[in-house]
Amino acid sequence: MASFIQWQCHRFDGFTLHTLYEMLQLRGRVFVVEQRSIYEDIDGADPDCWHLTGRDGQGRLMAYARLIAPGEKYPDAAAIGRVVVEPSWRGSGIGRQLMAEAVLRTARLFPGAPMKLSAQAYAQDFYAHFGFQRVSEPYDDGGIPHVDMLRPLDE
Repeated sequence: MASFIQWQCHRFDGFTLHTLYEMLQLRGRVFVVEQRSIYEDIDGADPDCWHLTGRDGQGRLMAYARLIAPGEKYPDAAAIGRVVVEPSWRGSGIGRQLMAEAVLRTARLFPGAPMKLSAQAYAQDFYAHFGFQRVSEPYDDGGIPHVDMLRPLDE
């Protein structure tokens, strides 16, 4: 299923109204409704980010992540955030494809910068597969335990 994903990475102004709505709908459906996390998903950062989208053969949004320049979220690292997969596609391998693509695109966009992310604590092993190492104690973020993870430059 996941092998038919088309990846695109663009700035905020690359969204059409329809594709912006799709992205916000997917993030809201997973992060707010499914995970029951009450937090401000529309946090003002999206206009300054790069947006990585993965679409199936019919053009439906199946995966998404936002890529953030060094200095925007973390002073000394680029960031990968809002990593999300359409629930019906979980278990297909698309999550691994999404992270591999996010790491690749982030390295190209921000060469020479380490990468950092805020991971849900249960997903530490998933992110470790991509070279991320835990660098914080667990903390609460929207009612869900998280840890900060760093991918050093030599990865």
